[in-house]
Amino acid sequence: MRASTKGTLITLAAGVAWGLSGVSGQFLLENGISVELITVLRLLISGLVLSSLALLRQPEAFKKAIRDKQSMFLILVFGIVGLVLNQLSYLTAIEHSNAGTATVLQYLCPIIVLAYTCLKERKLPTGVELASMALALMGTFLIATHGKMTELAVTPLGLFWGIFSAFTYTAYIILPMKAIKAYGSLTVIGLGMLMGGVLLGLFYQVWTYSLPLTGKNLLGLFGIVGIGTIFAYTVFLEGVSRIGSVKGSLLASIEPVASVFFAVVLIKEVFYPIDLFGMLLILLAVGLISYRDLMVAKKSKFQE
Repeated sequence: MRASTKGTLITLAAGVAWGLSGVSGQFLLENGISVELITVLRLLISGLVLSSLALLRQPEAFKKAIRDKQSMFLILVFGIVGLVLNQLSYLTAIEHSNAGTATVLQYLCPIIVLAYTCLKERKLPTGVELASMALALMGTFLIATHGKMTELAVTPLGLFWGIFSAFTYTAYIILPMKAIKAYGSLTVIGLGMLMGGVLLGLFYQVWTYSLPLTGKNLLGLFGIVGIGTIFAYTVFLEGVSRIGSVKGSLLASIEPVASVFFAVVLIKEVFYPIDLFGMLLILLAVGLISYRDLMVAKKSKFQE
């Protein structure tokens, strides 16, 4: 199998695994485990595993990061804003809507990044960028209202937390860029998860929360932590190393599709045709931006 083909399949597997994590989260919420406790468990366990992997694979970079107080502070900020807030808002959106809807709303993130970039660089968006923004807004409107101006089809809290998770996901992408270039993503994400999980656990005093460890709940925890975080993240890194970050981001857009599929098949969630059409519009918007980035990357490579 060619390296590029293998990289494509690996990256798609990561996207599908991420899609499963949201449904696993919804299952746990419906079976008595709180948003706060799920978030702490996910961050702590994943942080420990990813930090250990970083120490084994990149020992010098890991030790250098720990010794650098300024870098550790930046990673801590990333851990709180980009990881803790993102996971809390995403799971809260699931709690007030469902995994499929919350995941699709979170995928408004590339449109927010686009708007941020245009404002930062003080430039007008191109035709493709405007089209993607329009599609994203139209898709969000259809999911939220089913096309009816006078009422919401999603609860106000579900809509708010879903859109808020898109903003925190934007922070997740932007905040660690400098640190990742210096120390590698395994080190930065692992330490960010670990510190964020410890602080969140202390803040909520999660040891006082109920944790019903039934067989099904353990399976759900394995889905959100083992498959949806540790496996998905490490596999995604492997795939991106073979095919590049731009193509990797485009392929990872399978996540919301997988999330909707698993929600219907595993937990019998019901979606209406207009919901699916709204989701399709948002995915088209993300696809347009990702395809544009892919073409720009190819053009620049050709010119070199």
